[in-house]
Amino acid sequence: MTSISTSTSGLGAAATAPQPNGVAPIAVDIRSVSKEFGHGAAHTVALRDATLQIREQEFVCLVGASGCGKTTLLNLIAGLDKPSSGVIETGDRRVALMFQEANLFPWLTLDQNVELALKLRGIDKPKRRARVAELLELLRLDGRGKKRPHELSGGMRQRGALARVLAQDAEIVLMDEPFGALDAMTRDSMHDELERIRREVEMTVVFVTHNVREAVRLSDRTILMESGPGRVKSEHLIDLPRPRHMEDPQVAERAGALTDELKDEVRRHVR
Repeated sequence: MTSISTSTSGLGAAATAPQPNGVAPIAVDIRSVSKEFGHGAAHTVALRDATLQIREQEFVCLVGASGCGKTTLLNLIAGLDKPSSGVIETGDRRVALMFQEANLFPWLTLDQNVELALKLRGIDKPKRRARVAELLELLRLDGRGKKRPHELSGGMRQRGALARVLAQDAEIVLMDEPFGALDAMTRDSMHDELERIRREVEMTVVFVTHNVREAVRLSDRTILMESGPGRVKSEHLIDLPRPRHMEDPQVAERAGALTDELKDEVRRHVR
C-alpha cells in the first residue's frame, strides 16, 4: 500500500467488503493525489488532485495526451514512487507492473525468466517448475521454455513477460503500453490472449495506452486524463458486448467520440 496523509474531508476510505447490489470491492483507491518533480525552474507538476476508484476484476484503460501523467500514476500505484500529497490504497493486494518492452533477461531461458519471479517469492524448486509449466501453457508458450528471448518473436516475448507478471501472483496488474511496439496483427492477437487470460485468472487490470480504439476494445471503463497537470477529465463506461474486435462498428464509434474529446483536450493544452 502506498499512502501519504493529506486532507481528504468528504472522501470515504477504500472499501474492504463486497458492496450492495453485487458491486465489487474497490481494489485501487486514488484520492486527491498530486505528484511534483524537481525544484525551481525544473519544477513540474505531473499530477494534481487525481481521484479515481478501480474495482476488483475491473479492466480500466487510461488514455490521454503525452505527458498527462498516465505512467506516473501507474508508478505510484505500483509503489515505485510516492505521491507528493494524497492517498493511494490497494489494501494488501499484490501489485505487478508490465512495461512496453518485455524486459526479459537475455542470458536466461524463458523458463528461467518466469521461474525467477517465483524464486523471489520463496517458492521451492519443485513447485516453481510445475508453476512455470502451467503458466507457459496458459500463455500458449509450452515447448518454448528452453529458448532465450532473442529466439522468440515480439509477441512471444510479451507473452513471456505476462507469464512472469502472473508468476508474481498479482491481484492488480498494471500494464504500461505493453503492446505499443507490436505490429497490428500481433497486437490484435495479444488482445485476444489478454481477454482469454482474464477469463481464467481473476485480476484487476489498469492499462495505459495511446490507442483509443485499443482502450475501447479491451476495457470495462476508459479514463481520459486531462493534461497540465494530469487529473481525471472524464470516465467512459464501455458496455459493449464481448468478444470485441478493433474493426467492430460499435468499437469504432465509441473510439471516435473519445478521440474527438481527446483532440479537444490536446488543443486546449497546447494553446
